Amino acid sequence: MNAPFNPARAAHREPFAAFVCDEGTAEALRPIAVELGWSPEKVNKGGLRNAVQSLSVSASPQILFVDLSESGDPLNDINALAEVCEPGTIVIASGQVNDVRLYRDLVASGIHDYLLKPLNPDALRDTFAQAQSALNAPKLTETASDRPHCAVAVIGTRGGAGASTIATSLAWLLSEKHGRTAALLDLDVHFGTGALALDLEPGRGLTDAIENPSRIDGLFIERAMVKASDRLSVLSAEAPIHSPVMTDGAAFYQLQEEIRGAFESTVIDLPRGMLVNHPHLITDVQIAVLVTELTLAAARDAIRILSWFKSNAPQTQVIVVGNRAQPAAMMEISRKDFEGSIERKIDILIPFEQKLAAQAAKLGKPLAEVAKGSKSFAPLFDLAQRIITITDSGERDDKAAKAAKGDSLMSKFKLKLASKAKK
Repeated sequence: MNAPFNPARAAHREPFAAFVCDEGTAEALRPIAVELGWSPEKVNKGGLRNAVQSLSVSASPQILFVDLSESGDPLNDINALAEVCEPGTIVIASGQVNDVRLYRDLVASGIHDYLLKPLNPDALRDTFAQAQSALNAPKLTETASDRPHCAVAVIGTRGGAGASTIATSLAWLLSEKHGRTAALLDLDVHFGTGALALDLEPGRGLTDAIENPSRIDGLFIERAMVKASDRLSVLSAEAPIHSPVMTDGAAFYQLQEEIRGAFESTVIDLPRGMLVNHPHLITDVQIAVLVTELTLAAARDAIRILSWFKSNAPQTQVIVVGNRAQPAAMMEISRKDFEGSIERKIDILIPFEQKLAAQAAKLGKPLAEVAKGSKSFAPLFDLAQRIITITDSGERDDKAAKAAKGDSLMSKFKLKLASKAKK
C-alpha cells in the first residue's frame, strides 16, 4: 500500500497476518495458513479497525487479510489502512456485500482481491497463490533505463516451425546475455507454451487482461507477470479450450504499452493468425522474426506474410530465420530454391539438433541456455545480437532525425558533418 517506507520495519516483516470479525472466518483461514507454512496464530480478531491500530505500531506483513464485514464505509476504511501499510503489502479483503461496483472500487484502490463470505477454501488457496506470485513479480522501479526499448515479434510461417522455441530463447538471451530486463508475451491464449518451456505455471494474468482490459496498468503488470529470473518475466496462458476468446485486440495492445514502460525489451510470441485479426499489434514493433522451415507449404506462407509486412507494416524490419534445417539431402526444398521462391535471402539458418531440443524440453529451460556450448546454435546467439544492433542503431537514427527537425543552425551543421563522415 502507500505508507512511507521504513527500512528498519521492512526487514522484520511477517509473511502473513489476518484480522477477521468472526470465528467462522478464522476457522476457514487457519488450516489454509498451516498448509502454506504460516502461523495460525497470525489470524487475529477485530477486523479492519484492529488491523489499522495494530499496523500503525508494527511492521506490515507481506500478505494481509482483512475482514470488512463490520465496516460501514469499506472504501474509506481501506484508504485508512493504506496509510499504515508498508509499500509492497498485498491486501486481500473479504466481506458480505455482493456488489460488482464495490469489488471494482476496492481493486482500483489497491487491494489484490475481494472474497465473498462465507469463504470457500479453494478460492482462498487460489487467491493466496496469486498473492505469492505477485510478491515475486518484477518491480517497475527496478527496470528504469535510458536504453531504447527493444520490441520483437516472433511469427511462425507454419505450426511446428519452432517460433515459440525461438521466442523463448530470444527472451532468455536478451535478459541473460545482453543484460536487459525482458518480458515474454505469449499471445497464444489457449495453447501457448511460453511458461511451459520455462517450467512455470502460467497463472491467470493474460486471461484476466482479456476479460477486463480496463484493469491493465503498471500494477496489473507487476502482479500478472510470472518471474522466470531476475531479468526475465513471462505472461502466458492455458485458457480452457471450450472458452473462445472474444476480444478486439485492445487488451493485447494495452499489454504491450504497459510492458514497454516496465521492461527494456519485449519478445512477443505472435500466432500468425493475429496478423489478420489484429494487425495493429505490429504498429510499435521494431523487428519481426519470421521463423520458417524449408518446405513447400512454408515457402508459400512466407511469401504471403512478407507481402503483408510490406503493405501493412513497412516500418518493421523483418528477419527471416530458417529453423530446424536438415542436411541438404533431406531437405524438402534447398536453401537456394527457397530463397528464390520468397525473393530474398534467409538471414539466419539454425540446424535441427534433436538431442539438444529434447534435453531443453525435459529440463524446462530455453534451447539457447541448454545449447550455449554448442557451435551448431551460434546462429541463435547471432540473431539476438542482430536484434540489439538494429534497436540501438534505430535509436541513433531517431535522435539524428529529431536533431534535423530542430531550429538550431548548429545542430543542422553537426548532422551534415556526420553525414559526410559516413560517406
